Order: sequence, then C-alpha cells, then structure tokens
Amino acid sequence: MTIRYDDKVAIVTGAGGGLGRCHALELAKRGAKVVVNDLGGSVSGEGANSSASLAVVAEIEAMGGEAMAHGANVADLSQVEDMVAQTMARWGRIDILVNNAGILRDKSFSKGTVDDFRLVADVHLMGTVHCTKACWDIMKAQEYGRIVVTSSSSGLYGNFGQSNYGAAKMAVVGMMNTLAQEGAKYNVKINALAPTAGTRMTEGLIDDKAFALLTPETVTPAVLFLVSDEAPTRAILAAGAGAFAVAKIVETEGMWLPEADQTPEGIAANWSQISEGGERALQAGFEQSIKMIGQAAAGLGLDMSQ
Repeated sequence: MTIRYDDKVAIVTGAGGGLGRCHALELAKRGAKVVVNDLGGSVSGEGANSSASLAVVAEIEAMGGEAMAHGANVADLSQVEDMVAQTMARWGRIDILVNNAGILRDKSFSKGTVDDFRLVADVHLMGTVHCTKACWDIMKAQEYGRIVVTSSSSGLYGNFGQSNYGAAKMAVVGMMNTLAQEGAKYNVKINALAPTAGTRMTEGLIDDKAFALLTPETVTPAVLFLVSDEAPTRAILAAGAGAFAVAKIVETEGMWLPEADQTPEGIAANWSQISEGGERALQAGFEQSIKMIGQAAAGLGLDMSQ
C-alpha cells in the first residue's frame, strides 16, 4: 500500500535546505500541504534570510503542491506561535510536525563557551519544545497527530566536540518518551529520527566518498514512515545511506544487595552482575521501580501482594 498524506498539513522546520528540504519536498509529493519553515541563518545560527524557504515553496508549487513559507526562529516561542496561527488560518489543521531545525557550535568542552552551549540547547531542545507545544493541543483536539523529533548518534552515543549538541539531542528523546504516553489516547504519535546525512552541517567532517553516500534522500523515507497513519510511537529510528536501524535504551536486570552490601564496596564487588545480563527496553519509568521493588521483596522474603 502506498503511503500518502492527502488532506494532511505538515510543518517542517529548518526546511530551506539539506534534510528539511528533502522532507518537505517528499511530503508534498505524497499529497501533504507543507509549511516550509527556515530562519535562513548560517550553520552556526547567525543571520536570517527567507530566500531558501521561498525557493522550496516554489519547488513544491511547481510540482502542483501547496506550500507556504515562514521564517520563525524556533528558539522564539512567539514566532513559532505566529507560524502555527498562520497555518491554522490557511488550512485549519496541523497533522504532521517534523522538528528538524538545528545549528552547530562544535568545540571541545574545555574550549566551548556556556553561551554556545545555551544557544545550541535553545535551538535543538527548546525549539523542539516550542514547536511541539504550539501544535500539541491542536493535534489532541482533532485526535490525530504525528510528530518527529530529530535526535542524533552524538546524543545517543557521544561524539568528540559535541557536548552541547549531544546533550540537546538526547534531551529530545526524553521528551519524546513522555509525550508518547501523554498522546496515546488522542492518536498523537511521536518518534525520533537519528539521521546520518551529508549536509552543510556535516560537510568537511566526512570523507568525500562516504559523504556522497549519505544523501538526504536516503534518510527521508524514515521520516515518511514515522509520520504515516500506521506509524509506531516512541521509536528511535536511525537512518543513513539507505540503511535503517532502531536504537533502544536498555537496562540490565541488575540485582538486589543485602543491607550489609548496600555500600560502594558492595556495588564494586558485584559490578559484573549489576552491569551485565538481562538487558531489556523499559517502556516507562515506573517499570524500573517495579523491578527494583520486586527484587528487594524477593531478597527480603516479603509478600507484596497483600
């Protein structure tokens, strides 16, 4: 069955180039009306120019689609709210939100400034919060919504010189984990994309041959799947060069320690069993509490059923 988005309205942030442009074009090709958001700044987040977003709108209109441009800085809530208000005034609904906008301020933690760290967090984390918050109640009221947050292997696994970027990219996963629960009964699904692509943000960081494989076009199918009617929720889908994988946060089974061993020395002595074995992906924070209470009850011989 062909996945389409006829009669659906999508907002794609940072859509003036790179991944966002590709996401916007492909959504439009499959029937979506698209808001092309782009501040038009540099990779480091400086300046603003509307020409990039207007060019993408022109591409969409040339193929017979419907689109509008908006230059909201996602780090500014009032600008995001204006974008959402204009979208509702034109089309009356918002079905899809792809949080893609981002900047880089790569430096080692020693050399980077707190201001740089805050700016990256403002764009990646608070930008995602602003856009999602502005659309959330609309999606709940219409009982339909598909949201993508853009994470990164830098957040999931770490990358030298990207402590600011990595912190923000892991933070949006934490947000997603909770919103997937809060949106479930309203048919609002939220997932994370962890892309590897050759864009202006990665140019010069990747070997030329590898860069040629990492086209935005090889990542966008992951977004199209994550915003489809039958999408999962709370998934972290990694994509790059036409390869796809799911990242999972897992926890070991661990063990309960008798009171005498509930010490740093006791943890050290049992580190191997604590840190290995029985890994599984928990579906909510309370599952950790239930597991640990169960282990303690078993160790103490307590009957928790009464």
